Amino acid sequence: MSGSAALPLPLLFLDVDGTLLPYGRTSPPADLEEWAAWQHAGNPQLAEVDRAHGPRLLALPCSPFWATAWMADANEVIAPLLGLPRWPVAELPEAPLEDHGDRLHWKTRALVEAAAGRPFAWVDDEITSLDRAWVARHHPGPALLHRVDPVTGLTTADFAVLGSWLRDPAAR
Repeated sequence: MSGSAALPLPLLFLDVDGTLLPYGRTSPPADLEEWAAWQHAGNPQLAEVDRAHGPRLLALPCSPFWATAWMADANEVIAPLLGLPRWPVAELPEAPLEDHGDRLHWKTRALVEAAAGRPFAWVDDEITSLDRAWVARHHPGPALLHRVDPVTGLTTADFAVLGSWLRDPAAR
């Protein structure tokens, strides 16, 4: 019998807007009415979702969670596009209408609380140095805060960084 117990998989907190759903040449919605239409199966921008991301995400050694203003709608709209099963949804505060790059991101505290000391990767297009510094001070475990370019969304290079960190405990 081995003396080491299997460690739980790192958590993956995954955003949708600007990450899986790139903005391309469009602008993010500006008001609640536009957001309601954006977070719907009828959003024409959904054609920009890279269907190859589904198998890539499924291959990652992690416990995935949606960490998005889409909340449970990510399971209804985004997951089927990517061939993903239903994922748990991180409990987040209500998303503000405007994000300010000079303030802690509205998800940061909630994700650190949800991780409860476990290693986690957070993939989002709005992560800043403020978030990284706050997580370093308040989260006792390893964390990768990986910012994605919102124009292109997740790329092969992003998956390489994420996969390397998740697969290599020494990298964490």
